[in-house]
Amino acid sequence: MLQKLLQNKAKIGLSLFLILLLILIRAFEDTLFYDPFLNYFKTEYAHLPLPRINIFKLFFGLGFRFYLNSVISLFLLYVIFKDTKIIKFSMLLYMILGSILMISFLFVLNFFGEENKMILFYIRRFIIQPIFIMLFIPAFCYQKMSK
Repeated sequence: MLQKLLQNKAKIGLSLFLILLLILIRAFEDTLFYDPFLNYFKTEYAHLPLPRINIFKLFFGLGFRFYLNSVISLFLLYVIFKDTKIIKFSMLLYMILGSILMISFLFVLNFFGEENKMILFYIRRFIIQPIFIMLFIPAFCYQKMSK
């Protein structure tokens, strides 16, 4: 009984630590990543032109941030479920969704940026925020309970 309690405490503690890492990425986003859209979307951007950007730095900054969030999220899934099939499936989903999002963001930015600022905002939001983990955990919990 005591070992089971200690295992759960360790699991909860490690989960909280990983969530704290995701929070720290968000808290220090200004210093860690190149993203001129951080301040742009905090202002009244509807009537402002898009900021000047270095497309390569932006691509690698967003990609690195998505990668960090994905790796931490995969560790979180492993801590919660201890199932390598879930991790492999999630890794595949992260690769596919990340590729689609990055290509979509760059495509909209290069060809439709000024007209579709809200699409840029939402695609970028899916890239920089760990939204997928909030979908994966309940989905995998439901899958585990239904078995």
